Amino acid sequence: MQLLKKKNADRAKKHIFAAQQTYYEQPLTLTGGHGTRVCDDEGNEYLDAFAGIATNTVGYGDTEVAQAVAEQAKKLMHVSTLYLTDEMLDLAEKISDIAPEGMTKTFFSNSGSEANEMAALISRLSKNSTDFLSLEQAYHGRTLYTVALAGQSNWRNFGPVVPHVAFVPSPYCYRCPLGMTYPSCGIACAKAAKRVIETQTNGNPAAMIAETIAGVGGIITPPDEYFKVLKETLEPFGTLFIADEVQTGWGRLGDGMFGITGTYGVVPDIITSAKGLASGMPIAVTITRPELADVFKGPHINTFGGNALSTTAARVTLEVIEKRDLIANAKRQGEKLLAGLRDLQKRFPLIGDVRGHGLMIGVELVLDQTTKAYAPNEATRMLEEMRKRKVLIGKGGRFGNVLRIQPPLIFDDNDTTEFLKAFEESLAAL
Repeated sequence: MQLLKKKNADRAKKHIFAAQQTYYEQPLTLTGGHGTRVCDDEGNEYLDAFAGIATNTVGYGDTEVAQAVAEQAKKLMHVSTLYLTDEMLDLAEKISDIAPEGMTKTFFSNSGSEANEMAALISRLSKNSTDFLSLEQAYHGRTLYTVALAGQSNWRNFGPVVPHVAFVPSPYCYRCPLGMTYPSCGIACAKAAKRVIETQTNGNPAAMIAETIAGVGGIITPPDEYFKVLKETLEPFGTLFIADEVQTGWGRLGDGMFGITGTYGVVPDIITSAKGLASGMPIAVTITRPELADVFKGPHINTFGGNALSTTAARVTLEVIEKRDLIANAKRQGEKLLAGLRDLQKRFPLIGDVRGHGLMIGVELVLDQTTKAYAPNEATRMLEEMRKRKVLIGKGGRFGNVLRIQPPLIFDDNDTTEFLKAFEESLAAL
């Protein structure tokens, strides 16, 4: 088995771009899975608490989604956006029913990057402005506009970028960029958008984009009233608000299909999402009102966007979420995980902060509780220790010191108990 592991590592080094980095000192080769479990090429089984970066919503194996995709593949797989299909239109109608009132139009693409790129495009055309606002610590994808919108230097690695982007302080309460304390701060980070617009833009920015919870940034979780204050701050300037729900959409936060409307009670101008919508099949959506959607007259195509396989997978995913009440499950299991992790925080000073909503949770590791010195090496070691205990997690944050917990929405009580036991043992091992 060690020879096979080395062989796969050698094959990757020979044939895969170096930029495509993997977790773990010895890369993990996955071969299959069932429920909340995945299997590797050595026959090991792991509890997956990262879900392919918050993507495998209904888990692995012979799911309702897998069955529907197999049946659809026999009928029709692909035609491009140059043709209509019932599968695409059925999903568009379903999303219109789920989305906030008036947001009746959807553009289908393949990834969150593409969805955010389209949102930026229609914002620019609608407002006749190339200025944008984004958040420090943000991550929105790997295309021209989305790299420009990144609020982390390590992800702004494409060289010169075209749009002008001004950055607003992040709602990172554990490390407040303004040196203030919540709630006495009065949500000053959101109100700072006014000063940023007046001093760093043309005064008429097309849009501000913000992740409902910043995943790659380290599960940065805004205070409950943050987005209401932010939207009120943007409105006098006519600046559109784009909610990036690539990771937080489709019930993950435990309060409705979209975190921005359910958890935070705010209706944006545009919603983008991807990842968990089709339980592993590539799909992304840009959702908005007709007057914004139709400002771009085209022509425009997306070869694989809205293909029959992905739209079928998405439709069935949404049906399963509703039928199995997975939004309520995300809330229930999330509360149990947060409670368990906060109990561990009291006993392990390595844990600086525990944050999140539903099944999107971050654990920030620090070397010292007072200085909050980053602990990226310890985060890397935690991934290895969790792997030894047959549990997979992710990591993020600007310095890679935040552990990311984003499992399938079918996580149950036994999974949560197993996860917390492995997490405690791994902390003790460090």
